[in-house]
Amino acid sequence: MSSEPEYDEVTKTYTTGHEWDGIKELNTPLPRWWLWIIYASIIWSIGYWILMPAWPLVNGHTKGMLGYSQRDTVNAELQAAKDSRKVFSEKLLDADLATIKNTPDLMEFAMAGGKAAFGDNCSGCHGSGASGSKGYPNLNDDDWLWGGTLNEIHETISVGIRGVHEDTRISDMPAFLNDEILNKGQIKDMAAYVVSLSDTTIAPPAGTHEMFQENCAICHGENAKGNKEFGAPNLTDGISLYGADQETLRATISFSRKGVMPTWSGRLDPATIKSLAVYIHSLGGGV
Repeated sequence: MSSEPEYDEVTKTYTTGHEWDGIKELNTPLPRWWLWIIYASIIWSIGYWILMPAWPLVNGHTKGMLGYSQRDTVNAELQAAKDSRKVFSEKLLDADLATIKNTPDLMEFAMAGGKAAFGDNCSGCHGSGASGSKGYPNLNDDDWLWGGTLNEIHETISVGIRGVHEDTRISDMPAFLNDEILNKGQIKDMAAYVVSLSDTTIAPPAGTHEMFQENCAICHGENAKGNKEFGAPNLTDGISLYGADQETLRATISFSRKGVMPTWSGRLDPATIKSLAVYIHSLGGGV
């Protein structure tokens, strides 16, 4: 219902003349400054639509009079980052590993690149903290099958273990049960002997020392301390890649293990492999 505007004594404001069920509407328009902001925003948006990419089309979008492309801006920033890294990458390629370790700016660059490369390529097996899991070595300790020096780590990353590289690391432990070298009883005794090497509370079964010398010492050494040339582990420290309990050791002795680490040479560029070696060596393990 409409009526003539009237003055409201309570609010000191005129009504609009509209009334619904006895309720009258006050005439309280937006503040003028607020209206000007809205008008300015509308004008600005029209200008933006004209100058900048804004409207989606069936095949693409309007380009805008300025021709601005956020994709081009991002690509330019990425290229600038690549160019800045290229200088250090070339320095990494020209420097040996010892020089990298002793050059602060190269070391910082290698650590950053190595950490990123580890997260992308290695953490799936070794874990984000490089602590490993069953079948995947812990890279934070000093127990290294193939050696933990900077150069040895670099070599292992490059050629892999049982990988496709012609110089890949290979350790061929016999499957003593499958190859019919030892029977089940002998393997059970041998597992107990291996446990006794690191746990002096366990007495080795009779004759197992001689059995070890005859079958295992050629790789693991007469003192069972291992041999990095063959990737043969130290059996006296209680650290085992697949488990040091007797049941797991029986399975290892019976059927051997054929774990594979990829050959990263050819999959990663040489500068990245150097960075990875430096980063892994710095984790706390290695020598």
